[in-house]
Amino acid sequence: MQLQDFDFYDELTSDEQELLLKTLKPVSMDAGKILFYQGDITQDILLLEDGEVRVYMQGSGMNEITLYSLRQNEQCIVNTTSTINQIPTIGSAITTTPIRGYLLNKELVVKLMRDNSNYQSYIFSLLTLRLDSVARVLENIKFKHLDERIYEWLQAQKNPTIQITHEELANYMGSSRVVVSRILKKMERESLLKLSRGSIELIHNF
Repeated sequence: MQLQDFDFYDELTSDEQELLLKTLKPVSMDAGKILFYQGDITQDILLLEDGEVRVYMQGSGMNEITLYSLRQNEQCIVNTTSTINQIPTIGSAITTTPIRGYLLNKELVVKLMRDNSNYQSYIFSLLTLRLDSVARVLENIKFKHLDERIYEWLQAQKNPTIQITHEELANYMGSSRVVVSRILKKMERESLLKLSRGSIELIHNF
């Protein structure tokens, strides 16, 4: 187990580290699997060792908006808050790639929060980070046009060829597939990208 890569691990006492190693359950999942649904009360916390998870909210109109992405050696604050306080999650989580990680049960999380001030600080810093991420999402929705948000999202990806459907991109943007498809086709006519089934290839640096 590569728990040493998680920020909080070195802040635990040797007894807490030993208890953690005994308690954790390894988990692996394929891409496209739901970890929890909006409104669930979770009983375990995922420590993500490898892969990516998208955390999103779904409105009454069934449109989705991405709150943030969970990546290597991170812990989900939506999942954590629900588990610690036993309240419904404010969003859902889905694997966007195959993942590997560990499940940390509620009892141990509550114990660490109660007994270890360093772990408390870690959770609060995580909360601050995610609140900042959500604030940026809301700012983008309020002040930026959808085409600009799509441009920025495409530019931020690591590879020029992005494996994503129009519907998946619409979910990231909190919009409809029809609207996103119209914008992408306009960009294709402007020779900014090439659309293929299930992928978008950038052919010009915006």
